[in-house]
Amino acid sequence: MATELKDTVTFEETLGRLDIRLGTVVDVQPAPGAPKASYRVTIDFGKFGRRVSVGRFTGHPEAELLGKQVVGVLNFAPREIGENMSEVLILGVQFPGAASGEATFLTPATPAKIGSKVF
Repeated sequence: MATELKDTVTFEETLGRLDIRLGTVVDVQPAPGAPKASYRVTIDFGKFGRRVSVGRFTGHPEAELLGKQVVGVLNFAPREIGENMSEVLILGVQFPGAASGEATFLTPATPAKIGSKVF
C-alpha cells in the first residue's frame, strides 16, 4: 500500500543536520535480549571509529553481512535495545517478503572510501 508524500522540507532542516557516512561491517553477532530477532553489528567508519548498531537484518546470514559497506547515521543519540547499546542507525529498506521491520541495508553500487559523507 502506497503512502502519501510528506510535506516539502529544506536540506538545512533535514539532511544538513545529519552526519550520514559509509562504513564497513567487521563483526556480526545475534543481539542478546533484543525484543525481536536482531543482529549486533560492528561497523568501521574509518577515522570516525568503530560503532555498534543493533538492527533487524536477520534476513541475511551473518556471513553475508561481513565486509559489506553500509550507510549509517552517526549523530543520533545511542539507544538501548535489549541488552545492547546501539550507537549508529544503519539505513535500510523493508526486506522483500519479510515481516514489518525486517530490513535489508543500503549499500553503494561501487565500493567507496569508508567514512565518506553521504550527500
